[in-house]
Parts: sequence; C-alpha cells; structure tokens
Amino acid sequence: MQSISQSSLPPGFSLCPSLKPPHKTLTFHQIAVLIITFLAYASFHASRKPPSIVKSVLGPTTSNSSLAESNSSSLDAGWAPFNGTEGTQRLGELDLAFLSAYAFGMYFAGHAGDRINLRLFLVFGMVGSGVLTVVFGLGYWLDIHWLAFFVGVQILCGLFQSIGWPCVVAVVGNWSGKSKRGLIMGVWTSHTSVGNIVGSVLASAVLEFGWGWSFVLPGFLIILVAVLVFLFLVVSPEEMGYELPGKEIEMNENTNGVETAEKGESEETVLLGTEDSVSSTAIGFLEAWRLPGVAPFAFCLFFSKLVAYTFLYWLPFYIRHTAVAGVHLSHKTAGILSTVFDIGGVLGGIVAGFVSDQIEARAVTSVMFLLLSIPALILYRVYGSISMATNIALMFISGSLVNGPYALITTAVAADLGTQDTIKGNSRALATVTAIIDGTGSVGAALGPLLAGYISTRGWNSVFFMLIVSISFAALFLIRLAKIEIEEKLYGRTLVPQQSTASN
Repeated sequence: MQSISQSSLPPGFSLCPSLKPPHKTLTFHQIAVLIITFLAYASFHASRKPPSIVKSVLGPTTSNSSLAESNSSSLDAGWAPFNGTEGTQRLGELDLAFLSAYAFGMYFAGHAGDRINLRLFLVFGMVGSGVLTVVFGLGYWLDIHWLAFFVGVQILCGLFQSIGWPCVVAVVGNWSGKSKRGLIMGVWTSHTSVGNIVGSVLASAVLEFGWGWSFVLPGFLIILVAVLVFLFLVVSPEEMGYELPGKEIEMNENTNGVETAEKGESEETVLLGTEDSVSSTAIGFLEAWRLPGVAPFAFCLFFSKLVAYTFLYWLPFYIRHTAVAGVHLSHKTAGILSTVFDIGGVLGGIVAGFVSDQIEARAVTSVMFLLLSIPALILYRVYGSISMATNIALMFISGSLVNGPYALITTAVAADLGTQDTIKGNSRALATVTAIIDGTGSVGAALGPLLAGYISTRGWNSVFFMLIVSISFAALFLIRLAKIEIEEKLYGRTLVPQQSTASN
C-alpha cells in the first residue's frame, strides 16, 4: 500500500478515523462507494420525478365526465399557463427545456469530470439541483403563472442534473473491474428506478397539500444526500493508499482477497487484470466517439432513453386519464401506481446485467430485451385497462423490458467501452465515454416527452406507436454488434468492429 494522503480524503474520515485502512478493508470501501453513489443518483432521480407527478394537476382538465364526477377537487382546476387548450404541449415543452439542457450539459460535464475533483463536482451538481427543484415548487406559494419562469428553472436544473451521471459512473468505474460488471452494475443501476419510486411516493403523498410540496421535499432530499457524499465519498482507491498501477479493481466474491505478505501488508487487495501501460491523459471528445462500439450503443440509447423517459414523464398522466376497470384513478393513486413500472425496471436491470455476464454478450442481451418489449407495450395498451391486476402485471413486465437495456447500456456497457484495450487502460476516459453515451441518450430523452405532449392530443394509440417505432430503431443500431458477438461465440474468434466503422 501507498501512504494515505490526508489532504485528499473526504472530511468525514477525519471525523471517523476508524474508516481508514488498516481498520477497514478494500472490499469494505468498494461496497461503501457503491452504496454512496447509489444513494446519490437515486436522489437525483427522486428530484427529477415531481414534474411527471404534478402534470395531471397542472395540465388541462379533461372533458371526460366520469373523470370529472369521480375525482372533482381543486386539484383538477389546473395551473396557468399549463391548463389551457394547449396545456399538454406546454408541459411537453417544459420537459424539453429540462432534458435539452441535461443533454447539452452531459457532454461538458463528462469532459470536466475527467479533469477535476469528482466528489466536489458531484456535490456541486446535487446542491444546485436541490435548490432549483425547491425554487420550482416555490412557484406555487408565490402564485407564479409565467411560463418563462418555469422554463428557466428547468433549464438551469437540467444543467446541474447533467453533472451527476458522469461523476457516479466514473467513480464506480475506478473501483470495479470487468468481471461480473454486468451483474454488479445491474444491481447498482437500480438506483434510477429506486429514485423514481421514492420521488413518486414523496411527490404523490404531499400532492393534496399543494403541488409545491411535491418539489420541495425531493429538493431537500438531494441536498441532504449531497452532505453524505461530501463527507464520505472516496473517488479512487489511490486516495485510500492502495497501490493499483495498471490494474482494475474487481468486486470479487472471494472475500479473502490476495494477500501481499511479501510486502508485509495485511490489507485485502482484490485486483483484476493488468495492462502494459496506463495513461492518465484525458481522452479527446472526438477520439472517444471513434472508439469501437461507442457510436452504435450511443444511438441505441438515444431511442431506448426516448421510450424510458416518455414513461418517466407521462405515465402518471396517462394512468390518470385512462380508466382502469371503468374507473378513473385519483392524482395520488395514479402517481403511486406508476411506480410499478419502476419496480419492474429494478428487476429488468438486474436480469439484463446477469444475463449479459453469463453469455458475455452485451449487444445480444440488449437486442433481446428490446424486441420483447414491443409485444409487452402492445399488450399493456390493449389490455391494461381491463382490471387493476392486469394493469399492474403488464406495467411491471413493460418496465422490466424497457429499462433492462437502458440500464445495461448506461452502466456496464459504458464502463466496458471506457476501459477497453483500445485506449490501453486510460483511466481518465471513462467519464468522457459515459457522457457521450448518456448524453446522446439524453437527446432522445428530451425528444420523447415533447413528442408525447403533442402526439397525445391525437390519442394514446399514436403515442404507443411512436414508442414501438423507437424501440425498433434502437434494436437496429445493435444488430451488427450482436451479430459479431454471436459469431465470436460460434467460431471462437474475437471480432472487434474497426474504429473507422464504429461511428457509422
């Protein structure tokens, strides 16, 4: 082990010296990093959920008499400027403002994340996101009906939110290796669905007291978690004094680790693989785009995230305005029921990661989930309104299949591509590659909710048709890579796509 640099450690280690080596093992710190980053990004998504929960409150009232009669309340009056005849379009534009800024900021956040302190950068993004989420909610008490105010807050919030993903993936990538990466990342990436669930429950629980509370509570939650990150998140093993030149750390099931008795060390060092050389130079943006596999997965994620975020932002609204067993649900019930989609997403992410590890084929796994999600969405649209049990079952299956490849690509695939042999173990490329993949996906995420806002005025069948077409395109972008993986399994050859064709 190297000597620990006290100045590089988070301040929480000064308050709790027992957390430092040799009191705690490397495996302990690996698990701690996974837990802290899990909570960090779950809080990001929790603070991102309120707009979808309050849509049915802010938006235009429906002309459906049964809905008006069964759930009449002050919440159904809407909120200017979103309750007019073009209310759903305005709500879609609000989503566009946030997600466009998020996608734009993602590219720069990843580039910056490779160059500055990830812990402080992450805390900066979390606090900014929390403050702006609260500010949006203050519009309720300040009686603000100015569209520019809400759009402006969402743009700034999107920029701060874009900091989160490149940072947490880069930190986890520093602490985990490729072995069992899909399963580990599948479990870890459930933070997205867990955050959505927490945000939905919080926002729905206080909605009856005024929609402003639906923003204030998640806003304070992410600020609280930011304090935890500031105090205890260790960005890399080197900060703890572990000597890991040219190696990746594996989250190995072998808890005994590898003893280094020759050096007189008793610390547990669970290491994986070696490289001839390691570069600490940050990779260029265009150079990262040309890495094998980056472009196909990035464009696949464009369409996958378009679908996932359409559900994220519009599912509670859809449930509220679609009768289940002939009954229209309340705002609160619709918001809580929508969490079933995210619960399914937790399972989908874990299963996708496990399967991709077992067959060692990320593209094949993603294509399989994408193709299965098409009939699942058709069934949910056609039969989801028959009964509550049918709605829950089909929503759960749809969530599993839609979020499976989305979770796999944004985590294990991004980490694989950011640490591949082509860049000879460049440890500073991961945040850039992650930002490119998720940033491209975020452009689709911005487009999906906007299109849903406009297309929904023509009927929800049109929205589901858009989602199915998007899934089909997502699968098409991975067909070539899936074919390469299959041929490699059948013929035992390593067929890596050339850099010149990776961006096609």
